[in-house]
Amino acid sequence: MAPNIYREVLRLAGSIEDPYLRAVTYARIGYYLYRAREPSYREAFARALKAVASIENPLFLVKALIEVGTFFARTGSKTADKIFHQAYESIRAFPQPLKDELLGELSLRLVELGKVVDAQFYATEISNPVKRNDVLLKVLYAYLQAGNLRKAKALLNSITEEPWRSIASFEVLKEHLRREEFGSAIRVLSELESDYWLGEAMKTVASYLKRSDVPPGTYEKFVDMALGMPPERQEEVLKSLLVGLAVQGEVDFILSVLRRLGEETRRNLLEAIVVAIADRPEVLLEFLKKGPGREDLYAKVMDELLGKEPDREYLEVVKFIGDKTRSERTLVKVVRYLSKLGEFEKAWELASKIEDPYLRSLAFGGIAVEKLKGNDIDGAIDAALEVRDKRWGSWLLSEILAKILELQTGEALSEDLENRAKEHRALWERG
Repeated sequence: MAPNIYREVLRLAGSIEDPYLRAVTYARIGYYLYRAREPSYREAFARALKAVASIENPLFLVKALIEVGTFFARTGSKTADKIFHQAYESIRAFPQPLKDELLGELSLRLVELGKVVDAQFYATEISNPVKRNDVLLKVLYAYLQAGNLRKAKALLNSITEEPWRSIASFEVLKEHLRREEFGSAIRVLSELESDYWLGEAMKTVASYLKRSDVPPGTYEKFVDMALGMPPERQEEVLKSLLVGLAVQGEVDFILSVLRRLGEETRRNLLEAIVVAIADRPEVLLEFLKKGPGREDLYAKVMDELLGKEPDREYLEVVKFIGDKTRSERTLVKVVRYLSKLGEFEKAWELASKIEDPYLRSLAFGGIAVEKLKGNDIDGAIDAALEVRDKRWGSWLLSEILAKILELQTGEALSEDLENRAKEHRALWERG
């Protein structure tokens, strides 16, 4: 851009009548001239300050000071600090809630410019606790992004209201974990008051511990911290930590912790862990093989698996449960899953072990339905005939024969055997 263009731009900016727009325009021009290494940027900034001085409306004056100060700051000029302080002094005279709004705007602009210490100073002047803490959180994030953990921790101590304090603590915790300062992380954890954020923090701890490849003793420290908490919080905290570790595949350590707990707590945690790793078949299988071999756990796993589309990745998990469980109810679920996968030989073998007539009818009924889906009518009838009990065998054969006809209509085969069996059992019990 030729020098005469620079002069023309400055001249045209002077024709702007509104003093607020004129001030901001001059400041923007000054910034771009500075970037172009054009000495006339100083003249543009001087004109911006002169235009600011002519603004009579207090609100527009503050807005102009913030905008003009921003462009000064982007050039590295120390004059920016004086301009921002002038804005602050003007803001102090405003009534609420406008005062808080402007203080928040000033503070956030300073955060954007990297003037975090100044931003914190002005933010602490905000009276409304919601707005003040929202802004202070932004300040804290800025400290952490700059790697200034000392300043962030000092700021944390001035945030007392929830949930802001817990959110801030969570962010500080993550920085300690990133630096592998696990002792400091534990101290932050022990001070968290929000159960939700404590839970989120423990999951994050589990993730960092796995990535850091720390020795087992480090895991133990976090477990001991959780066990030292009040009873009403202990289980939830442990759950968050162990679920997080389960997802990371730390099966052996989890089982060692579970053995230290009471029966009720152990049962609750086992269920939560199973739910968490239900989408990790390899981890789930390892957990079941090394775990306590509990019937309630096998049933929970099958409920989780039957709650979604069958997947061959879970074949080994289901076969393992089928071979280990002593519960005929769980066997029915295993047979249903295997049948859906087309593993009829194994399903038939397990269904044959079921002696209870009602449950046996459900198991072989499940096989029959899946065979019908594959147009194997003879196979479906053979499955129905495997129920030797006179009443339940007749019932199942009746249902399968009806479903054969249902299939001929071209409609989708309904999977309602279990509900119909319950209704029929209730009818017999009343009779």
